[in-house]
Amino acid sequence: MAEEHIQSKLKTLLKQQKIQLWNPPFTTDYEAGQQSMKELASTYASLLGFSVSDVESALESVRSQAVKRGAGNNTYKETCVATLELNLPKVFRKDTKRKNYLETKLDITVKEVMKEIYEKYGLKYIKLILNGKTLNPDQRLDEQNVKHNDKVMVLKVSEPERKQLMKEEEEKNRSQNESVKRTEKGFQILSERDGSDDPETTPFLEIADQKGNPLKIPSSEKKALILAMGFHEKGRALMKRKEYDAALCHLLEADDQFGKCGSTLLNTVDNYAVLQLDIVWCYRALEALSCLDDGKQRLQKAEQCFLKCYGEQHERLRLIKGNTGREEVLFLRLYLLQSLLSYLDGKERQAAQTLTKVEELYHRLCLDPGKMTQLMSLGYTEQEARLGLRACQGNMDDAVLHISQRRMEKEEMKQREREKRRRRLEAIDTLVQMGYSKKDAAKALNQTDGDMDRAFEILLDTCRPSVATNNNSGSADSDPDREAKILQLTYLGFEREVVEAALRQTRGNVQLASQVILNEGSLPPELLSPSPPSSLSEEPSTSSESAGSGGSTEEDPMDVDLVNEVLEDIPRHEEDYLDLTLEEESEVIAQMKSYLELYYASSS
Repeated sequence: MAEEHIQSKLKTLLKQQKIQLWNPPFTTDYEAGQQSMKELASTYASLLGFSVSDVESALESVRSQAVKRGAGNNTYKETCVATLELNLPKVFRKDTKRKNYLETKLDITVKEVMKEIYEKYGLKYIKLILNGKTLNPDQRLDEQNVKHNDKVMVLKVSEPERKQLMKEEEEKNRSQNESVKRTEKGFQILSERDGSDDPETTPFLEIADQKGNPLKIPSSEKKALILAMGFHEKGRALMKRKEYDAALCHLLEADDQFGKCGSTLLNTVDNYAVLQLDIVWCYRALEALSCLDDGKQRLQKAEQCFLKCYGEQHERLRLIKGNTGREEVLFLRLYLLQSLLSYLDGKERQAAQTLTKVEELYHRLCLDPGKMTQLMSLGYTEQEARLGLRACQGNMDDAVLHISQRRMEKEEMKQREREKRRRRLEAIDTLVQMGYSKKDAAKALNQTDGDMDRAFEILLDTCRPSVATNNNSGSADSDPDREAKILQLTYLGFEREVVEAALRQTRGNVQLASQVILNEGSLPPELLSPSPPSSLSEEPSTSSESAGSGGSTEEDPMDVDLVNEVLEDIPRHEEDYLDLTLEEESEVIAQMKSYLELYYASSS
């Protein structure tokens, strides 16, 4: 990293002084003019405060890159063979100071390029990333806007394990690409559920605000948002295991899904900003310095999004949550990454100023181990203790009250959701008893936000119910379920006398009776029959049926496995993303301090 820092400083000086290292006297016949380079290195070393040997090494790297680029430009003009700079995984870089290049035509597929990389470097299972986007193996380079001299990141994916997965990949081994597909499929299933099934047996996802309350969002965007957040959670789970290659694959998929959302929701919740931070954190861990420009843009997006979500002085966040202590860990990571990128960009003063802000925030967020132990001895989890203390600026008594209050709020929220889903299931069952399918009933209730009366009106206008409804061959008055049917129809707002008359006219058929009332006594022609149906057939309502599944009473076992697999990576605590131990941050702070101390010591 120090080498890149010196190179950045040198490039600035060379540009200011209009020195072209690829021309004489510094380069003659593609070889370094040693004496001229030594003199230049000595001059720049005294200006920058670095050792002559370090500057000489960095200058040679800059010169060789320039020569390589010039030769590549000529080759590209003459033969259309482009040069790509490859950012290989750290373990495959034989010489960390030497750049890795690949010459290739741009009208070939990415898959062919991956084959060349395998033959040249022995990397078999890889993904190629350009400007934060994963290149499609089946498309050509030029179709994906790959250009001459572009920097491409090479990500190594996990060694495949023998296991049959999705239908189209049954004969393939497991890899990160398949993991992404499984994650997408699992969250697609969850995104299509609407909460109409038994909450005890059927997992269901909702998008919630910063306190865990469900948010109303357009149905057209709900699926993309759930997929985006699902990929993000999977990526975060992999980051915790320090599997940064795999994590980045999932995080970039999440970024693609967020790109499909045009809702202002992205300005009211912090998910998108946190995702940008996580992507740049992976760049740092992978030492993907070729992604420097992309990293700057992502940090800018994150900062802008935080300002919109939290307010300029965090006033909006304080209004929602009552404090800002827990979210400060996000700003710690944001400022730390900004400091690192400033340093790599040769802006030491700016890096040092930002690092000072980082250290102040870090010391404020570090917790007293004794207080953590005391809270955990009271029965609170480590996560609750850490979040509680940060929310209350380290005050023990306030933290106890805060954690207790949050537990109570969460329990009340769960009770409200259970009651909400219970009422929804009852409404669906009522509509099913009136002759509509569970699928249609759930869809209508979705459209009306659970309003039973409006859902019934929609069903009357759009669906033709089954004529096999609650009815028997006898008279309406002798029907043992007569009172229940009357209650069903009066619940919808009809007068009891009108209901009784309609039931007599339709011989106890609830649905036809409702049609009679709404049509002022005249039966729709398509529902007339020589004699009323002689039996009733209620559509089964099972807890395993998804309201959007087209009436299937059982889920595919593979779907169940996929759902269970992706649910494993969803944290149980809604603020899990704020629960940072700061161990990694501490290491990066120490690393930054050593870089800056070395710089200032050499320049003094």
